[in-house]
Amino acid sequence: MKKVFKILGIILLILLVAGFVYFGYIFFKASSKSKKNMALLGVEAPLIEKNGLKYRDLNKNGKLDVYEDFNAPLENRVDDLVKQMNIEEKAGAMFVTMIGTTPDGEPVETPIISLDMMNMMMSFMLPSNSELIAKQKLNSFNILSSIDANLMAHYNNAIQKMAERTRLGIPITIATDPRHGTENNPGASIYTPSFSQWPSSLGLAATCDTVLVREFGDIARREYLSVGIRLALHPMADLATEPRWGRINGTFGEDANLSAIMTKAYVLGFQGESLGKSSVACMTKHFSGGGPQKEGEDPHFPYGKEQAYPGNNFDYHLIPFIKGAFPAKTAQIMPYYGIPMNQTDENVAFGFNKAIITKLLRDSLNFQGVVCTDWNLISDGKLGEARAWGVENLSPKERVKKVLDAGCDQFGGENVPELIIKLVNDGKISEA
Repeated sequence: MKKVFKILGIILLILLVAGFVYFGYIFFKASSKSKKNMALLGVEAPLIEKNGLKYRDLNKNGKLDVYEDFNAPLENRVDDLVKQMNIEEKAGAMFVTMIGTTPDGEPVETPIISLDMMNMMMSFMLPSNSELIAKQKLNSFNILSSIDANLMAHYNNAIQKMAERTRLGIPITIATDPRHGTENNPGASIYTPSFSQWPSSLGLAATCDTVLVREFGDIARREYLSVGIRLALHPMADLATEPRWGRINGTFGEDANLSAIMTKAYVLGFQGESLGKSSVACMTKHFSGGGPQKEGEDPHFPYGKEQAYPGNNFDYHLIPFIKGAFPAKTAQIMPYYGIPMNQTDENVAFGFNKAIITKLLRDSLNFQGVVCTDWNLISDGKLGEARAWGVENLSPKERVKKVLDAGCDQFGGENVPELIIKLVNDGKISEA
């Protein structure tokens, strides 16, 4: 028996040593890569004074450009910035992806060992902050951490400083899944104790009180703004018409008209009557309704890729958008993963489906905002294949083109701007 324990002890020791060696290797590799990325950054933006006001010289050219002038009309600022952006910066702006924080609110540059399993896992799986910001030139991220509000604000300030040192100093947009519930379900909701706690969307719908829902949105908006979050990856305007579907708790129920008035109140609470400096933009999801999942299966996985409409109720699922999200002027829309089987001229997922995005959403319903795909439609990852349902045979580059041809503007959960650059260089798509 002693011999057995001795052998087990030796094996354990070998495993521990191997683990430390492996961690040391990936830490050194990540640290070296981080230094190269940080070397791509310039200085922080100096201040320019004009007519008694101070402005940040974001492109460091010694003069006040239109996009740097906070008194200039918004449209003029946007036009000026786009004219100055190169193809790499334009491509980077077309992605919203996950980004990691350390438990103490610092940007993740190397893998970390922590009791906070989410932060530790993300530090091993995700690119470093500098890789995403300095090298790939992305500027929109969703934060998964549930660190204290003070640390979240500290983190936001830290990555804004990093972004300030890029060529044009384009600021970072921080997005999040819901944070005001009492459960932690990464990818759907994030329990954040420093924020106020509220019932789920289903619980709010049970009150039938639109005034209360708008008040919730306004309170959540102020809490988001206090830590630098400017984009809400919610609400869910899906209908709970399939009782086996696992995301019912995030909806406003199965009644389309109740869901519509709740969605409208929710968006107005976050955004106000119109988008402004004090708004948190809403990315309402999942167009054109994610509720009718065939047999209630999860479309994150291949066996759940189909949506079924046995009662021919496709149009019923549009009501929360037509009567709720759109009248409230939701800033963004997210299509769902599933394939609306036999509803359009091709059985492909919503994000790849031109009949859904361009013909229905853009042309028929006149939506003028941003359309961002659901997460991970393009690249096969460490935890599974891309959710490229209906176009599994296409290459990642071909999937990108099909999403753009469908009418989408941004890619969720991806960081492959090089594919867009290749498509432009190959003459497959034009540079705006």
